[in-house]
Amino acid sequence: MKLFKIYFSPTGGTKKVADLISGQFDFETTEIDLSNSMEDFSKFTFSEKDLCIIAVPSFGGRVPMAAMSNIKKLKGNGSKIILVATYGNRAYEDVLLELKDTLTTLGFFCIAAIASVTEHSIMHQFATGRPDLQDKEELIRFSSEIKEVLKHGEVTKDLYVPGNNPYKEYKVIPLVPQVRQECEKCGLCATKCPVDAISKDNPMLVDKEKCISCMRCVAICPNKARSVNEESLLAISKKLEKACSERKMNELFL
Repeated sequence: MKLFKIYFSPTGGTKKVADLISGQFDFETTEIDLSNSMEDFSKFTFSEKDLCIIAVPSFGGRVPMAAMSNIKKLKGNGSKIILVATYGNRAYEDVLLELKDTLTTLGFFCIAAIASVTEHSIMHQFATGRPDLQDKEELIRFSSEIKEVLKHGEVTKDLYVPGNNPYKEYKVIPLVPQVRQECEKCGLCATKCPVDAISKDNPMLVDKEKCISCMRCVAICPNKARSVNEESLLAISKKLEKACSERKMNELFL
């Protein structure tokens, strides 16, 4: 059996979770980065002998649109798949259900689902440092339970995951990173932007209509020349403080 680790992880938190889960399976592993704007995802065809893990962050309770457009190019052909939704300690809402509905249509067989908390990609005071040791222990235990189900062939025919259909309206936090004079125009942000919102000729230019506020450019800038407006960030943080302050738990669905 081959394992395919498929993820959309602009700032690295979701990939950490995907790495931890995939690391518990002793299979030859191939990585597929859904944020790679240069990749031809239509070439990926799986089979019944394959196991896939697909991990995406919650963008306002939905699968990121940029990730979903690439997911829809995959061909399942009966491949077993583990769904993973990560979220910044608020809620993941319809992410798992949206993933399940879409991937089932694409020919995947959903065998398990995990909701995992990661440090918020914009407001880092929420779920700081997560996944932490407790999270890692839980995710390892979840993976062990999934392995046992696979081993004994006790896969649920119709996996239950929470969510609502119709899904909630797709909205992302409207924060477009600003560029400061420290920018040396190295072009790393433009190359790595999942939606090509940054000009490769002049990285100081950002297409605000394309930007999805994923914060990859902020996270990877070697000169820390990109940031979001502090006043806007503070205002949004206050709105989310009550919902995000209490520690949320990871969840497994089998």
